[in-house]
Amino acid sequence: MPQLNPSPWFFTMLISWATYSLLIQPKLLSFISPNPPTNKTPKTLTTTPWAWPWT
Repeated sequence: MPQLNPSPWFFTMLISWATYSLLIQPKLLSFISPNPPTNKTPKTLTTTPWAWPWT
């Protein structure tokens, strides 16, 4: 079965991972996020009990 022969596909996989790791990934990581996360103080919500009409 030719699908199990890794010889023609292994080199293609290595070249694609090398291209991703060496060329594409540094360019993508150099972008600055347009909306950086900030630390927000948590707000405490005040809740009022529900007035059930049958109690």
